[in-house]
Amino acid sequence: MASKSDVARYRENLQAERDAIALYERLAEAEPNADLAAVYRQLADTERQHAATWEAQLREAGEPIPDSGPSWRTRVLGWLAGRFGPGFVLPTIVGIEKQASSGYDGQPEAEARGMPADERSHARIFGHLARTTRGLEGRAVARFEGRHRATGGNALRAGVLGANDGLVSVFSLMMGVAGAEVSSRLILSIGFAGLLAGALSMALGEWLSVQSSRELYEHQLGIEKQELAEIPEEEKAELTLIYQAKGVSREEARTLAERLLSDETTALDTLAREELGIDPQELGGSAWEAAITSFFLFAIGAIIPVLPYVFLTGTAGVITSAVGSALGLFAIGAAITLMTGRGVLVSGLRQVLFGLAAAAITFGVGRLIGVNVGG
Repeated sequence: MASKSDVARYRENLQAERDAIALYERLAEAEPNADLAAVYRQLADTERQHAATWEAQLREAGEPIPDSGPSWRTRVLGWLAGRFGPGFVLPTIVGIEKQASSGYDGQPEAEARGMPADERSHARIFGHLARTTRGLEGRAVARFEGRHRATGGNALRAGVLGANDGLVSVFSLMMGVAGAEVSSRLILSIGFAGLLAGALSMALGEWLSVQSSRELYEHQLGIEKQELAEIPEEEKAELTLIYQAKGVSREEARTLAERLLSDETTALDTLAREELGIDPQELGGSAWEAAITSFFLFAIGAIIPVLPYVFLTGTAGVITSAVGSALGLFAIGAAITLMTGRGVLVSGLRQVLFGLAAAAITFGVGRLIGVNVGG
């Protein structure tokens, strides 16, 4: 006999499934691409099966089936999809699906019918749709016209920003200390301490970021491998939907999915790339390589304002450090144009302006504190 908490859970699950059905049907109606509309309808059909399960559970418990419509959030999202197109609401739906992807974990009625796997599948499909159904044509045209830089610039971007972080933070730190009118030896010591602390912090943060990504990817691949072994037909259906979302006809998508999943050596690789967006060969890259690279990139930028104090003292050290930092900031601004395509002069001067403004603020604060403390 179902308990009161079970009955409440059945009703809550039923309402969630009805919301999903209504929303997916609205997306299908608003979607001009027939193949994508078919994907939304297939997702709605899966949710209907889930809803039927919870209705059956309520009947078995001797409870009436609630006659409820979609929630207000579902109505609003449906209206927005109809007014502005499905792409407008897909990012929001991705967030909802991610939350719902683990909602059936630990519910025996759902687990017995494979619902948790269905919900995780839906979350991945909507994530894929959000990445691929908006703005692709514009990017493709620009790429063929040669107006966009090839943004394999992720490494370049990380390098430029890492050096910029080191330069601006340590330059501002040293100017703040210089404003307090302390000895040049103390300024140099604080500069090196800031360089080392910042570089180590960047390295640790990058190591944690990459290592966490690797562990997450490995966990996701483990789940995918398990699902491929336990529910191959559902994995095939999911891959079929993904190819349909790319514009492949339903029959061709099914044939392609069957062929790719028939080979065990390529099945997991295909699912990882298509469903999860993971390259199994990389798994997030090397955490140690990322950490060491971040350390040196930060240090390269940070050494610029520190180095003059190795040879100079007093006002000469402050001025030389400021001039060297300004030149470094201009160089960083110029490097940024490799990614943005903007003019070198404008980008360089903007970077100098922002960097000097930060240093001026810390210098003023340091001077104020130094005067007050000194009496």
